[in-house]
Amino acid sequence: MPTCLSDAKARNAKPKPKPYKITDGEGLFLLIKPSGGKYWRLKYFFGGKEKLLALGVYPEVNLADARERRAQARKTIAAGRDPGEAKKEAKRQTNLKSANSFEVVARDWLEKRKHVWSSTTGKVKRHRLEKYLLPKLGPRPIADISAPEVLDAVRAIEDRGTLELAHRLMQVVGQIFMYAIATGRAERNPVPDLRGALKPAVAKHRAFLREHELPEYLKKLNAYDGDVQTRLALRFLLLTFVRTTELRAARWKEIDRDKAEWRIPAERMKMKEQHIVPLSRQALTVLRQLEGYSSNREYIFPNEHNPITFMSENTMLFALYRMGYRSRATGHGFRSTASTILNEHGFRADVIERQLAHGEQNSVRAAYNHAQYLPERRQMMQWWADYLDQAATKQ
Repeated sequence: MPTCLSDAKARNAKPKPKPYKITDGEGLFLLIKPSGGKYWRLKYFFGGKEKLLALGVYPEVNLADARERRAQARKTIAAGRDPGEAKKEAKRQTNLKSANSFEVVARDWLEKRKHVWSSTTGKVKRHRLEKYLLPKLGPRPIADISAPEVLDAVRAIEDRGTLELAHRLMQVVGQIFMYAIATGRAERNPVPDLRGALKPAVAKHRAFLREHELPEYLKKLNAYDGDVQTRLALRFLLLTFVRTTELRAARWKEIDRDKAEWRIPAERMKMKEQHIVPLSRQALTVLRQLEGYSSNREYIFPNEHNPITFMSENTMLFALYRMGYRSRATGHGFRSTASTILNEHGFRADVIERQLAHGEQNSVRAAYNHAQYLPERRQMMQWWADYLDQAATKQ
């Protein structure tokens, strides 16, 4: 059938008071509206019914493109499918992929996980996601992301030499994909395919004191001429070997003197489960000394400049610097000091790990962990405090 249309004819077609069309054969025509808009349409029959399919707007879709789209539609009909319904399904799939982009899934994953993280941890994870992963992976439908794409995104961090961060980000991507699979938005996780693709990260352990270094440290701590509350905080930290964040935000209401216990609520713990710290006689003495400074405050270790909040994260660290322990010891390192010495002196590993509040993967067991091995932990904490007193007298 001869065609009636040409690019020149389509280009020069002028609007009229009423819509009109210029046909091109085999159901294809150009509809010109009074507003001047020109629209490609295809009239076809399917299932005994006449139907109309939109093929685009002229001149964005030129005559050759419109004819190609007509040919594709006729192939779809020949295959027994309605091209109009096929177009709707394609649009639905496109919208679905857009709604299930990596960014959408990642932010959903962050929201679902925020209750198990501290506010600081949540902020760090969000910042890393937004800075390193979303610029490259964010707009992509998560189901379409391949292993090489993930590697390309993470390699940018690896190339800067921050290997530990690169490995952490790879783990985050894997967790997001697992969440996408669980919620029906992806079928597989490409991260396991990348095992060994990154350079190994060399573990950097926080500096901590060895057993033979404790006597000198304890003498320097006793002689520390800075702020008294800071000295007592360092003493209490060594006696309890909690995390520095847990110590700094300690509240008086968490202390039970009758039971000689410090009960740290779940929301302040890294693993989001309540933690009991048995208090030795020496730890209780430190608390009695602190009462003269902060018993009228909410926090046991109030901030020097803003007493309604708690001690700055740098206060104890700078005190260690003043004592000559820069790069030799950190507040967090006292956990390693205590763990090493307690293990070497025969205390059971399970008891030590429980007192360190290391996480339990089994959620049912985790619910009871706060009181696990408590009698043994009481004995161990008193032994540790007595050990420190003895170490302080050594030459």
